[in-house]
Amino acid sequence: MKDRKPENRSLQLDRRQLLKWLGVTGSALTLGSLLPAGAFAADDEEIRIGYWPIVGGLPLYVGLEQGFFKDTGLNVKGVKFSSPQQIVEGMITGRIHGCANGTATGALGLGAITMPGLFKIICSNPSNHRLVLDEFLVPLNSTAQSISDLQGKKIACGPGIQNVTMAKIILEKNGFVDPSVIELPVGQHAPALAAGQIDGVYTLEPTGTVGRMKNLSRTLETGVISKYVLGNADAPWFGGAAALNSSFIERKPEQAKAFIAAYQKAVEFIAAQPEQARRSIVGYTSIEADLVNEVPLPGFVMYSELQGDNLQWFQKFYDVFTERNIFSKPIDVAALIYQG
Repeated sequence: MKDRKPENRSLQLDRRQLLKWLGVTGSALTLGSLLPAGAFAADDEEIRIGYWPIVGGLPLYVGLEQGFFKDTGLNVKGVKFSSPQQIVEGMITGRIHGCANGTATGALGLGAITMPGLFKIICSNPSNHRLVLDEFLVPLNSTAQSISDLQGKKIACGPGIQNVTMAKIILEKNGFVDPSVIELPVGQHAPALAAGQIDGVYTLEPTGTVGRMKNLSRTLETGVISKYVLGNADAPWFGGAAALNSSFIERKPEQAKAFIAAYQKAVEFIAAQPEQARRSIVGYTSIEADLVNEVPLPGFVMYSELQGDNLQWFQKFYDVFTERNIFSKPIDVAALIYQG
């Protein structure tokens, strides 16, 4: 059947190649073992949306907590994953119907190469030094005043190809030669700094806030992707996005439209009531209720705004992956965006 093609094509994938591209290792792993148990146990009416526990996923958290999805008659469930790569694999295998903002667009790009037509982007979360998401942290007692001061030190980043690639570019732009980085789950970044296990880390919010408020780490620099990768500190870095599987959009167009409308309502709620929206971060990320007001927020841009300069900056980011041979071929961002 036409609306089953994306799932059928996944059966033809070279599993080793897929896992390598998505940054998953371990010969004993299976596709199923990489997914939370809850991702298997849902009925057909449940819309399962994967998320990575960072602030970037806020529209999903708000939509669930404020009842925006429920108000439209949708049964939406957020499914937490330990990395963006696992979210994308969940989309490829059809175990989830889409992903929340905060899912690495680099991982999504690899998913689009692995399975053309896999998804459509409905929203993205641009960040820079003003709309803070990405940052470089060091231990509280570090003498480093700039990233270049960390040469010869142990540097970490989040898991997966996008985090590793971005971290290496940042280090190269600060004078490092052939840098290496250690992949760690984001929840371990601040504790690892405090314990002296690493000397610096490229990470995403709320890690910087948690580290600062709990006296575990200090922020060395924010907006590092815009500055060092895109070459403009004010440029919007479209490093995360929300997307729906194309198969879901085709099979259940009315539900897809209702989901997108509710998602947009959540984005509008964040813009209008950021302080109240912040409360939805609790329970979905490592941030605690007494710290939630300290967390900076990235921006959120719906699909209709992903044009003009926004589209050009998004494309420039994808071009970096092509230049670095992370993408095996160029990707046209415009072709990945939902058109309504």
